[in-house]
Amino acid sequence: MDNKRRNFIKKATLAGVGVSLSSGINAMSAKSYNNIIGANDRLNVAIAGLGRRLNAFKPPIAAKDSNVKLLYLCDVMESQRTKALKDFREHIDYNPALENDIRRVLDDKNVDVLINATPDHWHAPGSIMAMKAGKHVYVEKPCSHNMYENEQLVKAAKQYNKVVQMGNQQRSSGHTIEIINEIHNGLIGKPYKAVAFYNNRRGQVPLQKPAPVPTGLDWDLWQGPAPRREYTSETWDYNWHWYGWDYGTAEAGNNGTHELDVARWALQVDFPQHVYVEAEKRHFLDDGWEMYDDMEATFKFPENKIIKWDGKSRNNYSTYGSGRGTVIYGTEGSVFVNRGTYRLYDRSGKLVKEYNSESNEAGTALGGGGGTSTKHVQNLFDTIRGKTKLTAPIDDASKSMAMVHYANISYRIDSAYDIDSKTGIMYNREAMSLWSRQYEPGWEPKL
Repeated sequence: MDNKRRNFIKKATLAGVGVSLSSGINAMSAKSYNNIIGANDRLNVAIAGLGRRLNAFKPPIAAKDSNVKLLYLCDVMESQRTKALKDFREHIDYNPALENDIRRVLDDKNVDVLINATPDHWHAPGSIMAMKAGKHVYVEKPCSHNMYENEQLVKAAKQYNKVVQMGNQQRSSGHTIEIINEIHNGLIGKPYKAVAFYNNRRGQVPLQKPAPVPTGLDWDLWQGPAPRREYTSETWDYNWHWYGWDYGTAEAGNNGTHELDVARWALQVDFPQHVYVEAEKRHFLDDGWEMYDDMEATFKFPENKIIKWDGKSRNNYSTYGSGRGTVIYGTEGSVFVNRGTYRLYDRSGKLVKEYNSESNEAGTALGGGGGTSTKHVQNLFDTIRGKTKLTAPIDDASKSMAMVHYANISYRIDSAYDIDSKTGIMYNREAMSLWSRQYEPGWEPKL
């Protein structure tokens, strides 16, 4: 529904509405009645990318309070579309359309919101396409594949005046919001350092071998903005994360985005001044994994603040007592926070307070969702309606995303380097050569 139509309905007189309802309600089914109630602010939603994150979107779309309608389920793999429809039919009483090509979804003027859960290399280009087509966007992390896309995504949101939220859902976590606010109010004195961490026990990854394109997969469209190549086995599904830099952003982008965002939030910093990385592939040396599986990154910020990232993809030793989380150090105490809890310690290391939330958000397991994801998506819906503000607006979220890119670039050029903390520009010619990437001609993310 276009804006003129919405405004017309909002301005309709209560008397007129009363006549319409009183004259026809007895003849209408409950389903038809629900399609009228709240029609003035109903949001029509499309989901692109129907893989492991799909479960996160079922509750916020199915909830009556959300007042949204799912118009499209879009994926380049036929089996993903049919499975997603079957799964969603357990939550909604209508059939969204199934679509292979995101461009046809975006051509539909009835679509108000795109949920972009495609692979990393599609996140910024697909989101920019959506904004140009007049859609608001929920884009999964990482919101960009490189710094150029990061920059373009923020510009697009401003240029097209669209609400854009990144899927760093811990920003909508009640207990995290509470403890971060307390930190900002001096709970642990002056916070000066944060350690963001993640560990997992990922196994061997098959070597890529030339293979037929899987049945039902549109391989050309899957590649989208990436340079074209022949299909290799194991690529289209999850292992694209580890097969070079055409598609993925390694573990820092795959998971580090979340905890680095919490760390930056707690310390109230923007771009760093310096990045140093120690990273290497240390497990299953002869398998198909093509980048680091172990990384320690150090980011230095103004006012002598430090953020460290400790990411272990294939060694599940619990260094910090949890599979993932963030430790924030202050002059008068420390805080540990993850998706389910926070613990406050005084300067001597004594536990002062512990809070365990009721969130069932997934930790290090693949995919999933939970209460925090539901709140995060609903926060987008409410912001579009003007009822609240985004908890993770793209202009701020992109700064956390930049930390991922800085770390990956430092690893790729095997060098530390300085950064302009106001603009985010890297003071290193080799690093700046990786500011963007090579795109398939015609697929460049342009405004």
